[in-house]
Amino acid sequence: MSIEHRVCEEIQRLEREHSVRVLMAVESGSRAWGFASPDSDYDVRFVYAHSAEWYLSVFESRDVIEEMLPDALDINGWDLRKTLRLFSKCNLALNEWLGSPIVYAETEFRAALAHEIPNHFNAVKAVHHYRGMAERTLAEHLVDHEISIKKVFYVLRPLLACRWIRAKGTQPPTPFSELVRPDWVSSEERSWIHDLLIRKAKAAEAELIQLESFRARALSSELENYASAAESMSHANASVVTLDKLFREWI
Repeated sequence: MSIEHRVCEEIQRLEREHSVRVLMAVESGSRAWGFASPDSDYDVRFVYAHSAEWYLSVFESRDVIEEMLPDALDINGWDLRKTLRLFSKCNLALNEWLGSPIVYAETEFRAALAHEIPNHFNAVKAVHHYRGMAERTLAEHLVDHEISIKKVFYVLRPLLACRWIRAKGTQPPTPFSELVRPDWVSSEERSWIHDLLIRKAKAAEAELIQLESFRARALSSELENYASAAESMSHANASVVTLDKLFREWI
């Protein structure tokens, strides 16, 4: 059985067991980004809705469904109301789900919510989010010029996301390949990244590589500069009226 078929079966099982309707289910993480290792997990993320009656309660019930299944299959879902609340605050993980190229299940909800990203995108928050991810990864995993090949990409992807936001002021695309653009990635950097991608596709995620001092310094310096650069960026102040409409339409 293919992993796609198995994921679809698990999604249908969860719908039955929890009496919910799945509105979208996608791959997230390294497989969605396009730089999975042979031993990478499958990180399935989905959005679901209960019946209208479920939401008419004095006390709110649990709004996530989480299961870690055999064969490195991690399935995690958010209730519709939780999803829309987080979306209104520019949740970058959710925005990336909406842009995932690996789709297991979807309704028109996915396209409708993705259409709203520009109206709720916060460039300041996004740059700080991606910059923080990259800085923490360097601080925690670069030891004596060595770092796992997986973590190199956990620095590169958010750094290139910051470059995208600085240039375009919009949500960066989910696939890593779309971030590696000649507009803001030099030919030398593209060559280095290309070699890393080839190596990562064959290597275990924990495999260590050498990160030259000049690259580590350049990465750290650029990330530090985004701390102040972010403050001059603009962000949307959209009404939640459209999100209320989506909520009522999909419950």
